[in-house]
Amino acid sequence: MQASEREVIFKAEALTKIYRMGDVEVHALRGVDLQLRAGEFVVMLGPSGSGKSTLLNILGGLDVPSSGHVWYHGEDLTRANDAQLTRFRREHVGFVFQFYNLIPSLTARENVAIVTDIASQPMAPEEALARVGLTQRLDHFPAQLSGGEQQRVAIARAIAKRPVVLLCDEPTGALDSATGVRVLQALEQVSAELNTTTVVITHNVDIARMAHRVLHMADGRIVREQLNAERLPAGELHW
Repeated sequence: MQASEREVIFKAEALTKIYRMGDVEVHALRGVDLQLRAGEFVVMLGPSGSGKSTLLNILGGLDVPSSGHVWYHGEDLTRANDAQLTRFRREHVGFVFQFYNLIPSLTARENVAIVTDIASQPMAPEEALARVGLTQRLDHFPAQLSGGEQQRVAIARAIAKRPVVLLCDEPTGALDSATGVRVLQALEQVSAELNTTTVVITHNVDIARMAHRVLHMADGRIVREQLNAERLPAGELHW
């Protein structure tokens, strides 16, 4: 199926976000229009302060725009209250951040189980960890795992509720290149297997080569969109 034929999951129109710091206004987003489709792997590129994380947080229901609209499966998230946004995040969105946010006193299995205990149709923690290649590390604590393994636990935790959307903010930012490639391979694999719409924020232009589509951001805007006719598998990335 061509990317243009996939179902539209997110549609954003004229999104702005203004933060007020005393008498100063910071324009984080300046009229962003966007569509994300089912099963797409999208990379957002841009310097710090370009609005990438702000846009990701709005799509994930962690923040709300100052103006404009975001529709998820036709439902206007900008009209949702706090309880509705909480339900949206719990039922539909998986998050992966640069820092793993694992609970040190819990094993890998138990860290994933935190999510499966509240999800409506979760996969078992063991299945989620198997999907990221950590079957042999189920009962290890975070301190017993490498940085790449901890990030893969974080990915397993995010996918365990079978999210429609997986939002990743600099998931390889704290990792060396070889470890980062293994993490990207895990994201690539689970995105394909679960048909998850995956958005990855990064500063690394090489990572963009594995995306269906690349969004270049600057000064709170999407300034360029790039389609990759031939994607490069994550295992072939080097930086």
